[in-house]
Amino acid sequence: MKRPSFSEGVIVALVAALIGSMVYTVLPGLLGPAWTIRALVAGLGLGYILYLLRRSPERTGRFVTLTGWLLLAGPSWFLIVDPLLYLTVHLALVWLVRALYHQPGPLAALMDLALNLTALMAGLWAFVHSESAFLGIWTFFLVQALFVAVPSADGRRAGSDAGTGPQPDQFQTAYRSAEAALRKLSSHPLK
Repeated sequence: MKRPSFSEGVIVALVAALIGSMVYTVLPGLLGPAWTIRALVAGLGLGYILYLLRRSPERTGRFVTLTGWLLLAGPSWFLIVDPLLYLTVHLALVWLVRALYHQPGPLAALMDLALNLTALMAGLWAFVHSESAFLGIWTFFLVQALFVAVPSADGRRAGSDAGTGPQPDQFQTAYRSAEAALRKLSSHPLK
């Protein structure tokens, strides 16, 4: 499976910003501003986590990951009063999923955490200065799209085939070459 690209992240940012700004505009009349922000954060967080899981080559643990998200996001909806802390919980869940499913090692996961914090600050800055939910969400997810450029400890990017090893056809080619070299060596006695 082809890994996510920055241009795909830009499209995800645009879709999230469009949906988020519509929700931010419509729901306050129905739920009130506090519940709207909770619904917006939870919905965008779940949508992004589903996107990350869908785009990950790793197939194991998806049910456990979604169950863990539900077990953390559900109670936080009712227990966390501060909207910034609530947002931080969801951001930590996004980081955890990306670190587990898309980053090749601990150093890349720490760099991804720094990227998440940068995205949070940039998104909040854009929202506060423009008073636009669209621009705040767009900026947040646009910075998040840079996660494909996070390098691992060996310098390869997470979006490359780092850590996946040689492809089967490359292995077969190398195996046949090694067999041919061994046959050639064994057919010529040493002088």
